[in-house]
Amino acid sequence: MTSSTSTTHKLSLFKLFKQAIKGEVKDFTTGSIDKAIFLLAVPMVMEMALESLFAIVDIYFVNKVGPHAVATVILTESVLTILYSVAWGLSMGVTAMIARRAGEKNFEAAGEIASQAILICLGFSVIISIIGIGFPKELLGFMGAQKEAIETGYHFPQIMLGTNIVIMLLFVNNAVFRGAGDAAVAMRALWIANIINIILDPLFILGIGPFPKLGVNGAGVATSIGRGIGVIYQLYFLFKGNGLVRVYAKHFKANWDIIKQLFKISAGGMGQFIIGSCSWIFLNKIIAESGDSRIVDGYGTAIRICIFTLLPAWGMANAAATLVGQNLGAALPERAEKSIWRTAFITSLFFVLVGIIFF
Repeated sequence: MTSSTSTTHKLSLFKLFKQAIKGEVKDFTTGSIDKAIFLLAVPMVMEMALESLFAIVDIYFVNKVGPHAVATVILTESVLTILYSVAWGLSMGVTAMIARRAGEKNFEAAGEIASQAILICLGFSVIISIIGIGFPKELLGFMGAQKEAIETGYHFPQIMLGTNIVIMLLFVNNAVFRGAGDAAVAMRALWIANIINIILDPLFILGIGPFPKLGVNGAGVATSIGRGIGVIYQLYFLFKGNGLVRVYAKHFKANWDIIKQLFKISAGGMGQFIIGSCSWIFLNKIIAESGDSRIVDGYGTAIRICIFTLLPAWGMANAAATLVGQNLGAALPERAEKSIWRTAFITSLFFVLVGIIFF
């Protein structure tokens, strides 16, 4: 390969990368499948990479608070995995339905699906908020937390579960953007949320400058503020932006046919994640009941490091979901199938590389 050819390839790759970050391409029913995977996966992998980085940074600053702080965060997040499971499962259904409508070029119907997904989030979040605000000590106690950790850290699950609406909306709104092919908007929303979170973490946890020293509770405040701002950015795009999918006030009336369809499509994903989450919850409970917070800290930190390497693969999975949905909506089942196999091959290579590094 000549130097001029190599330079041309580098420029072409840079151009594609720039297109992916800007989100210039939203229709993935034509053209090269490899190019489509790249344009969708780059912003999705980058958003997941920053989400992974936040998990490491967050636990780093919480570790400075005291011996029970990390255990409180780990055990609370174990409970939150049920919420994440519902959000991830619902997001799968939303991406699938939005992508189908996008492939059909029926963006009015896509907007109505998005609004119904938001209504589901609101309903589910109210229930979780009541449980989280009313029974934080009981939740930590059930997870096997030590008495001191419960008394000093119960406000953390109150904050995280009480503001769970921002978690639900952040996941589900991004599923709308991904389904429509607006992966760059989803990336920017999560980047905004996590960058603000990372900045606020040490300020609220350690009480730097004019900020109050809130300890472990500061991590919850920082997370809720960061995700809340990310959700505001998302909602602006859905209501006022120039994206393909727009939602209007008229859409916010329960459409039970759409709601039933969303649950039907999402049920399998929710069940899959909930089963895995339950096993993790009870494993953490067993570890916590050993009475040594250092074991909980070590296990939780190790899991976060593992997630740091594995989450980017979710970007590839999300890219596959968008490609399949849009191509099925455009009545191109063969292209949809080819997209699955191609994405699976690339993801397999990624996991082989991760396995080699860890080994």
